[in-house]
Amino acid sequence: MDNKNISQDRKKYLKKIRINKITILITQILLLVAFIVLWEVLANAKIINSFITSSPSRILNTFLNMNDSNLMMHIGVTVYETIIGFIAGTLLGVVIAILLWWSEFLSKVLEPFLVVLSSLPKTALGPIIIIWVGAGTPAIIVMAVAISLVVTILDMSNGFFNTDKEKIMMAKSFNATKMQLLTKIVIPSNISTFINTLKVNIGLSLVGVITGEFLVSKAGLGYLIVYGGQVFQLDLVMTSVIILGIVAAIMYQSVVILEKIILREKK
Repeated sequence: MDNKNISQDRKKYLKKIRINKITILITQILLLVAFIVLWEVLANAKIINSFITSSPSRILNTFLNMNDSNLMMHIGVTVYETIIGFIAGTLLGVVIAILLWWSEFLSKVLEPFLVVLSSLPKTALGPIIIIWVGAGTPAIIVMAVAISLVVTILDMSNGFFNTDKEKIMMAKSFNATKMQLLTKIVIPSNISTFINTLKVNIGLSLVGVITGEFLVSKAGLGYLIVYGGQVFQLDLVMTSVIILGIVAAIMYQSVVILEKIILREKK
């Protein structure tokens, strides 16, 4: 009887969670729809200047006509550059974080330099990167890597150094090697840190790509935003920004899906 009551309570609890999630989703959708409707009404009533702020209908019309402007090509360029920068920055950052954990001397030597690099505005490096690497896709990818790299190093190395000391001491008492500590304790203990770093990096990489496209690109969503601003096509600018937001959301959700897969495998 007790088990039956527990089962019923659990069902009620799970049902409450589902209802809460559905309510949140519906509220989010209603807020978005209300914002779009209000924006359109204010633009049509001339309360706001639709030339400057555009309007949902004008954005939709611009989007439908952007097929003539190779829209998918521009989206593809931005996504490609972001993925390459994201993967390169993450992998390189994790490798460097492992090296810092491996060598305490190296960690102490590089710590102040990493702090300075972390606080340095990466956009200031744009002109230097262009001169070193050359204009075009390589410079944009390097910009994305530069923005995400230091964050990855700091987050992952902090996670490595804060790994459960008791587990490490116990493993050492059984004569575990440095490599065994790394592969059996340190890395598995920081899966959640790695996933959180991925979530941050996907946004940072996209920021780096758009910043690079502002400076040197002849294709991509950043290029469309700059071009639209230069020729005063604010509809094109707003459309590109919205598409950029959708792309960012899709890429973030891809990381969330990857997180679920990793955690499922871990169990």
